[in-house]
Amino acid sequence: MNKTIDIEQLVRTNIRELIPYSSARDEFSGSASVFLDANENPHNAPMNRYPDPRQRELKEKIARMKGQDAGRLFLGNGSDEGIDLLFRVLCEPGRDHVITVDPTYGMYGVCAAINRVEQRSIFLRKDFSLDPEAVIAATDEHTRMIFLCSPNNPTSNSLDRHAILRIIDSVQCMVVVDEAYIDFSRGEGLLNMVPERKNLVVLQTFSKAWGLAGIRLGMVFAHQDLIGYLSAVKYPYNISSLTMDQVQKSLRDPAAMKSWVDRILNEREKLTEQMRLFPFVKRVHPSDANFLLVKVENPRRVYRTLMEQGIIVRDRSSVPLCEGCLRITVGTETENRLLVKALNEYV
Repeated sequence: MNKTIDIEQLVRTNIRELIPYSSARDEFSGSASVFLDANENPHNAPMNRYPDPRQRELKEKIARMKGQDAGRLFLGNGSDEGIDLLFRVLCEPGRDHVITVDPTYGMYGVCAAINRVEQRSIFLRKDFSLDPEAVIAATDEHTRMIFLCSPNNPTSNSLDRHAILRIIDSVQCMVVVDEAYIDFSRGEGLLNMVPERKNLVVLQTFSKAWGLAGIRLGMVFAHQDLIGYLSAVKYPYNISSLTMDQVQKSLRDPAAMKSWVDRILNEREKLTEQMRLFPFVKRVHPSDANFLLVKVENPRRVYRTLMEQGIIVRDRSSVPLCEGCLRITVGTETENRLLVKALNEYV
């Protein structure tokens, strides 16, 4: 286990010295009959009031559900806010760099470019497995983060748990494990390791299994010191009352989420078998996510044919290691039936 990591030394100097903005709702929390502190419109309750900038009640409920301490949880406007804030807190522009293991989620590289931070790419092996020694060898004193997406997008596979832990325990930087698709995986994630590994950051989301992509709520689980810096840098009211209310409502019915996941997993297996029957399908990669990566002959033609019938998939054939592949989200039984029907006609 890595016991020498110093989060304070990884944080940018100006962020360590930052005096965070203090909003009216930061300075007072509790019950009152008259609020005249935040220059709010007194009409149109309850939407006239600013939301809790610390999301205290919602964090407690999410942390309890996840078996974590609320002090280790940051809530962002989607996981993308958490990713961007990690760059802003940890990476000195023009000096530091991050490592991505490609092919992977494109926002890591976009955030690196926006923040003027070098992105160093280490490729997965040809079978999409993780090479921990190659990742470790690419680090130096200016490495601030390593991004590992597991289950990975677009390859759909989970990365080996022991390989991830090998990296975490060997490097002097933060290791960000993006678990957006963890609810669809056959194996467990690394969330339970956050209290034990000071340099581990785990990203999760309400967009996938919970079916709440439209409300934009992402979770960052990490050491409380890092969570404190993320909270200091974020916009004061980054999560709206509407978002918090909808998540609270969804949390009251976790059985609905489990039912959706079970149906998606069932459809994933059916769709996998159906796709393997097509003569133009070369391979359906094993999936731990809510999508399939399918290698086909002439992917552009297949993509255009589906698009002409109103069925949109993602062409990943130009991505290194994904040559010839389409990424197909697992839909409802009806949507998947329409997909298969269109592909039968393509044949």
